Order: sequence, then C-alpha cells, then structure tokens
Amino acid sequence: MSFTKKLNELQSTAICGNDISSSCLYVSALTIMYAGQFAWISLLIVGLVLFLFRKIYGEVVGAIPLNGGAYNVLLNTSTKRLASLAAALTILSYMATAVISASEAMHYLASIYKALPVDYSTTVVLLCFTGLAILGIGESAIVAVIIFIIHLSTLSILVVTSAWFIMMHGLEIFHLNWSLPIQSGNFTTALFLGFATAMLGISGFESSANFVEEQEHGVFPKTLRNMWAVVSFFNPVIALILICVIPLALVGEHQESLLAFLGHTTGGKWLAYLVSIDAVLVLCGAVLTSFVGVSGLLERITLDRILPNYFLKKNKRGSNYRIVIAFFILCVSVLVVTKGHVAALAGVYTFSFLAVMALFGFGNLLLKFKRSRLPRPERANGLIVLIAIALIIVAFIGNIILHLDYFYTFLNYLIPTLLFIAIMLNRAFIVKMCIELLEYISKPFQKIVIKSNKYLQKLHTKINAQEFVFFTKGDNVAVLNLVMQYVQSNETTKKLKIVNIKSENHSNELLRKDLEVLDRAYPEIDIDFIEIPGVFGPDIIDELSKKWSIPKNFMFIGAPGNKFPYRVSELGGVRLIM
Repeated sequence: MSFTKKLNELQSTAICGNDISSSCLYVSALTIMYAGQFAWISLLIVGLVLFLFRKIYGEVVGAIPLNGGAYNVLLNTSTKRLASLAAALTILSYMATAVISASEAMHYLASIYKALPVDYSTTVVLLCFTGLAILGIGESAIVAVIIFIIHLSTLSILVVTSAWFIMMHGLEIFHLNWSLPIQSGNFTTALFLGFATAMLGISGFESSANFVEEQEHGVFPKTLRNMWAVVSFFNPVIALILICVIPLALVGEHQESLLAFLGHTTGGKWLAYLVSIDAVLVLCGAVLTSFVGVSGLLERITLDRILPNYFLKKNKRGSNYRIVIAFFILCVSVLVVTKGHVAALAGVYTFSFLAVMALFGFGNLLLKFKRSRLPRPERANGLIVLIAIALIIVAFIGNIILHLDYFYTFLNYLIPTLLFIAIMLNRAFIVKMCIELLEYISKPFQKIVIKSNKYLQKLHTKINAQEFVFFTKGDNVAVLNLVMQYVQSNETTKKLKIVNIKSENHSNELLRKDLEVLDRAYPEIDIDFIEIPGVFGPDIIDELSKKWSIPKNFMFIGAPGNKFPYRVSELGGVRLIM
C-alpha cells in the first residue's frame, strides 16, 4: 500500500498493539490451565523472549525497511522459495487471527446479548473491517487508536480494582492456590507447558514489520518497545491477580470469559460488563490488524510476481481493495468450512505464528552473514538470536505435545497454500510443459491445439519478456557469476541489463571481457552491458525505471557499505541480491 501521510507512533502501535494486547483476554486462563500457580512466571519468560526479539526485528527492519516482515528479509538474504514459505505462513496466521478474533468477539457479545447469532455476526464483523481497510489505513488507524486506548484503560481499571480487592480481602486465596499440588507433575514441566501456551500471547508482534513503509521514520522500533511493555506488564500481572483472587478449580469453568468473571468478583457487574465490551472491541481491533498486515504483505509478494498482477489495482485512497476483498472471501470460506467451530483454526494460528517468528530469527542470522556491510541502526548479538530461535522451537515442540491434532490441522492448511505458491513460482515451466503436451496431442485435435498453442506461446513469451537490471560497480567475474546464478534460479527472464554508473572516465575492458565469458556461459539469458555517466542514487534509478519501463523491484544491487549515502528504502524497492 502507498500513502502520502505516514502513521505516527500511537497509530502504528495501536494497529499492531490491539492484536498482541488482546491476548490478555485468553492467555492467562490457558497458561493457568497448564502451569497452575506458576503461570505468571511462564508469562514473564515470554516477556523476556519478546525483549530478545525487539533487537532482532529492529536490526532486520532497520537494515531493510520494506513491507513484508519475514518474507522481506528472506527475499533479500536467501531464495524466493524460502521467502515464499514465510509469506505463506504469515498469511495463514493472519487468516486464522481474523476469523478467531471475530468469532471470539461475537461470543463475548453473545454473553451480553443472548439472542445474537454468532456465525452471522462474525461474517458481519469481517465485512465491516473489509470496508474499513478499503477506505484506507488512515481511517483504520483512527479506529485502532480508539480501541487501543479503551482497552488499556479497561485493563488498568481492572488491575487497580483487583489490587484494591486483594488489599481488602487478604491473600488467603493466593496461599490456598500456592499450596496446591502441581498438576503437571513438577515445576519444570509446569513452566515448560505454561511457556509453550503463553507464547500465543505475543501473536501480533510481527505485524508492525508488515506495514513499516506506512510508518513515519523512527516509529518502528518504538512500536516494538510499546508492544513489549504492554504484554510484559499486563499478562503476568493479571495472571498473578487471578491466582490471588480466584481458586484454580474455578478457572476451567470460566475459561472463555475469565477476565469478565474476575471483574465481576472484584468490582461487580459494571466491571464485568466493561471487560466484556472491551473484549468485543479489542478482538475486533485484532481483526483490523490482520487486514492491515496482510494488505502490506500481499502487495509486496504481488510486486515480486508470486501472485498475479491483478491484485495490484488500487482505489483513489491508495488501498489495494482487491487484496482486501480476496482476504475477506478467504476468511468467510474458512468460517463456512469449519461451520463456525473455529477451534480447529487454533492450530493454524499457533504453529504458523511460531514458525514465522523462527524464520525471522533465521533471516536475522542470514543478514549478519550475507549482508554484513549493510548499514543498520542496531545489531542483535548472534548468541542472543540463537537463544531466541531456540526458545521459539521449544514453544513449537511444546504445542505439538499439547495439541498434536492442531498440528495436523495446521499441515492440512499449509500444504495446499504451499502448493498454490509453488505453481505460481513455476508457472513459466508449467506453461512450457502444457505447450509440449498440446503439441503431442495436436494431430487429432489440430485446430484446437493450434489456437491454444498460440495463446500459451504468447503467455510464455510475456512472462519471460520482463527485463531485469543489475547495477555493478565494476565487480569481478566471480561476483557477476553469482548474480547470474541468482537470476537464473529465482527469476523468469531472457534479458539482464548490467549497468555501470561511472562518475569519471575509466576503462571497463576487463569488465566487458568478463561479461563476454558469462554471456557464453549463460546462453539462455541475453546480457546487455550499459555504461552511464553520473552518480548512482535514487534519481538515476527512477530515471532508468521510467525510461526502460522496468519496475524498481526488478532492479538489483549488491549490499552497500557504510559510506553509501542513501538508506535502502530510499531506492524505491531495489532488491539486494549480493
């Protein structure tokens, strides 16, 4: 998405914060179910994990501040196929988040208004936020900010009221709960299972990276800090309050609306109603987060030719309305298939989110090794990154142990998604195979085959007609050979322009000879060497993009050094491949 007005700190935090802060409504109950009286410790460990990922995300997005999150970093440090896996997992996570959040919001509302038809209401919520996303991110941000402020205010009131209740009634319930035998057998197992469950409470942390281009400069790391602060304070504190106020035996009975029950216990009906209304609003805010995040991601992967260009059409407000509508249709179809029983989607939500976090950490390591010269505002220690990834893997394994059936459901959704993306990535090859098949059966169906063959030939030619550009500083043959290997492995093209921008007269004879060797080594790709006087920068990239009608995301460069005067984001989407 492209917008003239960038989002400030509050707006950006609200959009992604509604998702992650809505976890307070369910994660405490779930963690207590497995960790018992030690749930608050598990939630504190999750806060530590999130603290580690602050620098991981800060380094990656600071170095490559483009939409796409894990997809973006893997695209610029590895292959398109691995990046596509991250994109598929992120899309599944957003889909599950949208459907589950909308459904849970309507279940909370149904606890107030008993006659509410939950399934139809869930569809209406998804439709409303589809319309809001089509109006643009500016309008979405206003709604998100209102919801976010109400939510934090409600949680603060709940915490203060509960603290007063504890002061008045003492710690008798806490001592009773603390003395109970550990359900999981021992302290370590309780913490492990509680931690695996509590990791669901940070879903949404990755969302800010998916619309970073719509944020004002310097806002992104502040959104990470703010989300970490909210989750690290409210989740453990609320879990500790629950252990001080409510007997653990009653937690399971009120699992779906535990905070409303806490509000009723400590403040009365008015607080229970306030928490329920807040739950409806903030869960709807999580739906909005999904629409905003998936729009930024799908636009990016469409620009990179993974999805058809059909989805790039924008309205007057700059919104990718076709992407938003397609995502709405996908969510509704999932709601219909599950017949409103969205518990099956919990596995998709859990495992896709954790996998995206792990891939982002892996992308950070690749950035360190393969793009070490790329300037970045901060750096995460390599050992810290490995520890963070290991903790995510522990949570992933823990959730498999707890919910093996959910893991199978996750695979049932992931495999078709990956199959679709594989088809899109290999469509040139598939089209070629179709051509050969039609030629084989052309004799009995000659007229039909001839017409179909002409169409497919045009389509195949069109796919391969896209030209690509690599800007070279005069690299040696080994570097240029790696460039050719990357283009051959990741792009479908027949022509590569190798451009040398030179600010002074110097001989390029050696470079020309190297390119002649590569031209013979890669006969399927036509190499066109061009020398242009000037200084490399955004202006000349923009000029050449318009002159040659080549999109900037089809232009490549090697990783710039510390002396490079521009940020990567200022180059308009030019891709790093070396």
